[in-house]
Amino acid sequence: MLQPPKLLAMALAQDTLKDTLQPGLEATPVAPPADTARRIERLVAGFRLLVGLVLVVVALVSQEPPLLEIRYTQLFLLTGVSYSLFAAAVLALPWRHPTGTMLVDVVAITLLMHAGGGISSGLGALLVVMVGAASLNLSNERALLAAAISALAVLGEQTLAYVQGLSPANAFVPAGMLGAIIFLVAATASPLARRLRESEALALQRGIDLANLAQLNDYVIQNLRESLVVVDEADEVRLINQSAAELLGTDDRVPGRRLAAISSDLGRVLRNWRAGHTGPDATLGFPAAGGTARINTYIAPLEGREDGPVLMFLEDASLLAEKVRQTKLVSLGRLSASIAHEIRNPVGALSHAAQLLRESPAIGEDEQRLLEIIDLHSQRVSEIVENVMQLSRRDATRPESIALTAWMRDFVAEFASTCELPAERFVISGGEPALDVRIDPSHLRQVCWNLCENAVQHATRDEVSDEPIVEIRFGQLSGTGRPFVEFADRGPGIDREMRERLFEPFATGLAGGTGLGLFISRELCECNRATLVFEPRGGGGSIFRIVFADPRRWEPRT
Repeated sequence: MLQPPKLLAMALAQDTLKDTLQPGLEATPVAPPADTARRIERLVAGFRLLVGLVLVVVALVSQEPPLLEIRYTQLFLLTGVSYSLFAAAVLALPWRHPTGTMLVDVVAITLLMHAGGGISSGLGALLVVMVGAASLNLSNERALLAAAISALAVLGEQTLAYVQGLSPANAFVPAGMLGAIIFLVAATASPLARRLRESEALALQRGIDLANLAQLNDYVIQNLRESLVVVDEADEVRLINQSAAELLGTDDRVPGRRLAAISSDLGRVLRNWRAGHTGPDATLGFPAAGGTARINTYIAPLEGREDGPVLMFLEDASLLAEKVRQTKLVSLGRLSASIAHEIRNPVGALSHAAQLLRESPAIGEDEQRLLEIIDLHSQRVSEIVENVMQLSRRDATRPESIALTAWMRDFVAEFASTCELPAERFVISGGEPALDVRIDPSHLRQVCWNLCENAVQHATRDEVSDEPIVEIRFGQLSGTGRPFVEFADRGPGIDREMRERLFEPFATGLAGGTGLGLFISRELCECNRATLVFEPRGGGGSIFRIVFADPRRWEPRT
């Protein structure tokens, strides 16, 4: 049973979708479709045509001995042929006048009955059929009026036949009974027709409700934060919502596609699961589109068997990593307060004492070497404190639209000048000249400075060369279209053991490093909806890539 908040959410969702759902959700009864009345009319018209043709054939063929006591042959044939042509016209043309059709039936059948033997011919029973069929499409008042006209026509024909001496007086009894039967049929058919219209209206309303419910379900599923994929036993996709399509980097959500055609990695995961899994679900990972995240897969069989249809939940592992990073940030924030009070002052006192000792004339060379060690490590501790404090007091993000190519050229010129390096040691290539990104310029500068500084330290610590230190390349990811910039170097690279914790705080592979630079860089990227990723460079070295926020999802400026 739904709880009140869920009922409220469904009500709000229905109110949001009222413009897109099919009409018919109002409380007013829905009118029966015109096709139903048309089908009844066509069925009666076919019966009318059949009756007319049969009567004409009977009048022409069975004269000796006659099947009907035809009084006026020409009138009978003329009426039968005309009645048949009228029935054919009703079938062929969009005739929608049930009252007029009923009057034609009354006149034609009365003439046929009078020319074909009167009340004793049994042709008057056709009026019962026609009045009953017409009552299904007429209102109660019009149905009774048609019955009255039919009964009067029967009595009028009997009166004319009696006056002409063609019928005995006792024939008025069956004529009166036929009129009563016509009234009874009309009175019975009218409530039946009303119930039929109500049933059709209810069925139509239920059909619209079911269509709207299916549309609402599809809207909810497509807009869930959770990424869902439903695959049948033939590994064909039956449903994939928008979140899953974005993770897999595809715009194709048409049911019936092979899973491997949409994502070869996900298809491989499902095949492995079908081959060896025995539990209710599995968690397997593979890279997301563009390589900016990792997808964890949870598989649940829909029919309790591994070879049947399955429901697949895709989870962006970066969300869990983000929660872990936020937890670390909270811990670092608390730690930074203690560092500021408990470490900074003693380190400052040690540094000051070392300076005073250095000025003493009694200090020899050995003592000077020890004082240099004290200064070096005091500076390193101060640098650690500053980096941690920077995390705790980081300013709010102020994103701006930046022409990345021009901005990066200015940055490289500044960095090369500050580090006293030739500008030729930095190569900028690729990308579009007018590639725009949205990010806080100060944050981008800090991240790029850290990445270039790391590349310079690793590439120049062992040798001096005229080869480029850092190669900077721009572009857009082929799957998602997100802009990126990457920094590639030809340093010694990063060990496999180090790669797993490369962006963790205090993780460093360089002697004297604090291990906070890459951690801070990734945090700055994350708060700008960007991603910082690492991959080894072919032939040796490292590549650090900044993948910026999708320009199609930039928030409008206020």
